Amino acid sequence: MAQFDSKSFNEKAFKYSVDRVPNMRMNEIKKSKALAANPEIKAVFANQNGTAYAKIAMRGLIDGEAVNYDGKTDIEASRTKTFERGVVVVGRAKAWIETDFSYEITGGVDFMQNVADQVAEYKDTLDQDTILAIMKGIFAMTTGNKNKEFVTKHTYDITERVEGNCGVATLNSATNQACGANKKKFTMIFAHSDVATNLENKRLIEHLKYTDENSVTRDLDLYTWNGKLLIVDDSMPVELIKAHYIKCNPTDPGALKVVADDATVNPGEIKIADTKITGIKAGEYVYYIADCNKYTSYALGTGSIDYEDVGVKHPYSMSRDEKTNGGEDTLYMRQRKVFAPFGLSYEKVNQASLSPTNEELSDGSNWSLVCSGEAKEADRSYINHKAIPLCRIISRG
Repeated sequence: MAQFDSKSFNEKAFKYSVDRVPNMRMNEIKKSKALAANPEIKAVFANQNGTAYAKIAMRGLIDGEAVNYDGKTDIEASRTKTFERGVVVVGRAKAWIETDFSYEITGGVDFMQNVADQVAEYKDTLDQDTILAIMKGIFAMTTGNKNKEFVTKHTYDITERVEGNCGVATLNSATNQACGANKKKFTMIFAHSDVATNLENKRLIEHLKYTDENSVTRDLDLYTWNGKLLIVDDSMPVELIKAHYIKCNPTDPGALKVVADDATVNPGEIKIADTKITGIKAGEYVYYIADCNKYTSYALGTGSIDYEDVGVKHPYSMSRDEKTNGGEDTLYMRQRKVFAPFGLSYEKVNQASLSPTNEELSDGSNWSLVCSGEAKEADRSYINHKAIPLCRIISRG
């Protein structure tokens, strides 16, 4: 059995052991094509010369109105503008001592392989947390008309509807609102377990299955929704909604008719003042929403995030501390990766060190739609927001 021992530790062998562990969530994300390789990004950062941030050119799309080709009209040429895109390297590191690792006492199980399994799972979660922090930051953009337009048009909020839970048409409607005909590009969704349970109860999602090397098939904690990968993560944003009334149609189940404040209230009716809705009139109808949560889900499409593992000199290493607790061996893990959302630029407005924290990635002031970079916003050309296959769904379940 291999030992957790700094003297016998083989960095390359351990890296191989970690890399060959099936990282189910990240593998499925990659298979969904939401993550795309970008050789230009890799070339900028792979030399490990300390570069952690770069502005990369992103070519503009050809446009302009065609002239009539009639043998008389001059053919006018136009130039496309080049967009600039800020890209940052996200560095993460962690250390564990031997007692941090749990392992099964099973005959023939290599302890160091068990450690490798646990490290691989940890890194899998680490990368997912980075992606979710970036998504939160993108939808927290509040400056610039084009940025605010993106957030508005790529947000599908159904919390103020009678049926505020995700249903049959929710995903299709959300992606269509965001990208129109480009909705076909969407391939995966992140959602809270309460949202997934609601969809499961409606039989709208299916389990993915995994077959191991021994041909044993088991259900994964991964699903498909409308044929798109669904990843369940309880770190998704959740916010409490206080009980209130909303306007509704008279035919909606549970609808209450609004009557004047001096009227006699019959069953199925409510006074204007009790609705607490500004400007509502007698004869309209309302629906009561009790205290509940509202959940944010994120949908991503093909090539929505450029991904590169730019590497570190020593991804894994071990050292021994002879002093502490009579002697301890510690395993160190380091990684440098780029997750760059298509059509969006990381502006590094609020970042304290070379690598951004998840809190800094979640800061909307650090993000902007890519543009041509003129000093005045009115003079800039921006990427068409419908070309960016990202959206969020806000629902009560």
